Amino acid sequence: MKITYHGHSTFALEFGSNKVLVDPFFKGNAAFNEENFEEVIKGTTHIALTHGHYDHLGDTIEIVEKTGAHVIANFDICVWLASKGVSNVDRGNTGGTILQNGFSITFVHARHSSCYLDEDGISHAMGNANGLVFHIEDEKSVYFMGDTDIFGDMALIQELHQPQIGIVPIGDRATMGPAIAALSCRRYFKFEYIFPCHYASHELLEKDASNFIAALEEDSSKVKAPKSGDTTTL
Repeated sequence: MKITYHGHSTFALEFGSNKVLVDPFFKGNAAFNEENFEEVIKGTTHIALTHGHYDHLGDTIEIVEKTGAHVIANFDICVWLASKGVSNVDRGNTGGTILQNGFSITFVHARHSSCYLDEDGISHAMGNANGLVFHIEDEKSVYFMGDTDIFGDMALIQELHQPQIGIVPIGDRATMGPAIAALSCRRYFKFEYIFPCHYASHELLEKDASNFIAALEEDSSKVKAPKSGDTTTL
């Protein structure tokens, strides 16, 4: 499996014949070079969304128009996307699992809000924010925490799904900060690899992953902190 980080909370997972973009926020993402947009979205088969904020919903509609990608998101986001002409959607919600070709996605709890402010200044409710757990044939399982604070039921996510790769928000202000994010990993999970995200893309967020890595203590060797555009093969 190849995991490519594109800054903020945007990742691409490539395995088998699938290329999944998670929270595809490219245009307006200060950590992404927009000149690479067309190349980066090429071959996208799926888009998976954790919630409806602009920096996660991102360029979903344009990517679908250009690639025909299949969108996996909660019911409310899918209804809104359908109102914009996106028909290739799979609607889920917290606790549910959606099966795809060679993998599944389970919607789990996240502690965060979710709405979308359109170009007319109208706010649209986008349901509950979620984390996403990927179970992939012949590959490691991946838990995208989404935007969230720490919560006790992370222990149940570990018990039920035993994710091997964790993608963890560390930027503070809108999510957990470095120390709490590290605590969530150490207390609740047995990750083999940890990718920090939601940092270094806005002036109000953490500038780098150093405080997170330090707070992980003996688990710091598990961290993969690629630069935007870098690919990690696992």
